[in-house]
Amino acid sequence: MPWQSRWFASGNGEYKKLLLEDIRIRRMLFYRLNMAGIQNVEIERLPRAITLRVHVSRPGIVIGRGGQGIEEVKKFVLRQLGLKSGDSKAPKIEIVVEEIKNPELASKLVCQRIISELERRMPQRRVINKALERVMAAGAKGMKVVLSGRIGGADIGRREKYQKGSMPTQSLRANIDYFQTPALLKRGYVGVKVWIHKGREDAA
Repeated sequence: MPWQSRWFASGNGEYKKLLLEDIRIRRMLFYRLNMAGIQNVEIERLPRAITLRVHVSRPGIVIGRGGQGIEEVKKFVLRQLGLKSGDSKAPKIEIVVEEIKNPELASKLVCQRIISELERRMPQRRVINKALERVMAAGAKGMKVVLSGRIGGADIGRREKYQKGSMPTQSLRANIDYFQTPALLKRGYVGVKVWIHKGREDAA
């Protein structure tokens, strides 16, 4: 996997400035494009241009009718940088939308679906088992899910682990996609961690 940010800072505090800009751009794009099933954003900078490579499961939502959505995203990014489209200091923004071919193998999207169903008060065992079946049917070698907290509204926090297939977490050769985030339920937060084993890195 390539670096998520690709640029060079010349000094005089520029590195800190560009790094904070990257963090702000990613945070706001994840919020704005949440309905598009966004997985990650790659940022590449040139002296007068910024290329944003957005990986989503539903690219039509980002592109919009006649490419109007792309133009809105460009203006949105410039606003995050404190600039306007007609500003002489504004860099050229290029948005490249890449479709995620198999969203069931993206740990972030799978984790978000689990959280969405848990927040709708669906039984956690049914939610996790359905997720395991979908991911394994999509071609994964294995999947593991760990819940921790007041699961099901219990008075005492506990930890539950669900796994299907192989999960070689001690090997650097395994291609494992990992994501974690908390779910805000009625009785408090429940942590959700998802591992998806896609196979060996050198299998190709």
